[in-house]
Amino acid sequence: MKTTSVPFALAAMACAAMLALPAVAQQNLEKLKQMKVATTDLNIPVVPQEGKNAAAIRENLKRVKLPPGFKIDLFAIVPDARHMAIAPSTNMLFVGTRKTTVWAVTDRNSDGVADEVKSFAPSLKFTNPNGVCWTKDGFLIVAEHNRVLNFPAAEFFYEGPDVAVIEVVSQGKLIPPEEESYNHGARTCRVSDDGKLYITLGQPYNVQPREKVAMYEQIGIGGMVRLNPFDGSGREVVAKGVRNSVGMDINPKDKTVWFTDNQTDGMGDDTPPGELNRITKPGGGGEHFGYPFIHGNSVQIAGTSAAPDLKDMKPPAQWTKPQIEFPAHQAQLGMTFYNGKMFPAQYQGGIFVAAHGSWNRTKASGGLVNFVSMKADGTADKSSVFAEGWLDSETGTYRGRPVDVAVMKDGSLLVSDDYAGAIYRITYSAP
Repeated sequence: MKTTSVPFALAAMACAAMLALPAVAQQNLEKLKQMKVATTDLNIPVVPQEGKNAAAIRENLKRVKLPPGFKIDLFAIVPDARHMAIAPSTNMLFVGTRKTTVWAVTDRNSDGVADEVKSFAPSLKFTNPNGVCWTKDGFLIVAEHNRVLNFPAAEFFYEGPDVAVIEVVSQGKLIPPEEESYNHGARTCRVSDDGKLYITLGQPYNVQPREKVAMYEQIGIGGMVRLNPFDGSGREVVAKGVRNSVGMDINPKDKTVWFTDNQTDGMGDDTPPGELNRITKPGGGGEHFGYPFIHGNSVQIAGTSAAPDLKDMKPPAQWTKPQIEFPAHQAQLGMTFYNGKMFPAQYQGGIFVAAHGSWNRTKASGGLVNFVSMKADGTADKSSVFAEGWLDSETGTYRGRPVDVAVMKDGSLLVSDDYAGAIYRITYSAP
């Protein structure tokens, strides 16, 4: 009789449990869609907010340089913190990650420092839930790699593990499953005043191959789509010709949609530039922003060593140039229009942009926050560095990598950092 060793049996059991996880998560989703209980454990572990790690991060923040009158502090320890959604009615926010957790971050005593950080809806299994945003009437949207969920009254029902959920786009329906990739799978989202949900869809290649170009433009990969945030209906492409956007916002003044775009790798330290773009003609199958034929205002991509198979392809007759060109490979990600009153008048109405920092460069660059001023006609004026110091210029070592920026109700600015696993708060007091 053949026997099975205990270690082998345990490994087999563990493997079976891992394979069962998606099924359990789907069962939980179906229960929560019906407002049924999915789990009985009401105690959700919290992330420690003090200790050696917090002290070290505060020490690193002393290196960050800001304009006179500005101050940066540690707001919360949030592992893998990515994009943020400030709650409409309470002193809290939800934070996405590129892993399996969405964090609920709460400042219970309103002192400008988070008191509690814990996972949101832990009975569900998220997959790269990077994008979080709100509908105008208080529903939380979570845009995963290939699924979109909607949580009614999330800021009031996040205390326990079970929360009501609406499945906007089911797993595998945001993009074709065969186009899923570990690369460029972080989505971002916003909901416009007319109730449409906008989602960025980065294309998964350095440069997409010839046979993918037309298909990607048709379904919105390498661009942006909009749809109904409750049932996913009415989907349409609003932007195409984009490489990988991981940041977007809507100008509260003229309602135009803006987004960042990361550039092609492997073309040298200083080319091509990063982009800040503005959508002005979202109808008609989507406004084209030039990629993969061109990047920035004039850098040729098609036919170069990065995309030799695109040599004979014709670029679109018309394409929209970026509002701002950023230095190459700094990886500008999250962005927000500053609608607060705390900062001086020169910042009000402008755009803050988080630069995650380069990897494809012989000398590291980025790890900072840009500010883009605006012209009276609603277009961008110029970009300048607002906050820097997360990158050690002497050693080329990152002590932090900003991902997203968000404006609190008091006008302070939050900056997320997935490398340090933290969120910072920038305030202003006249010097």
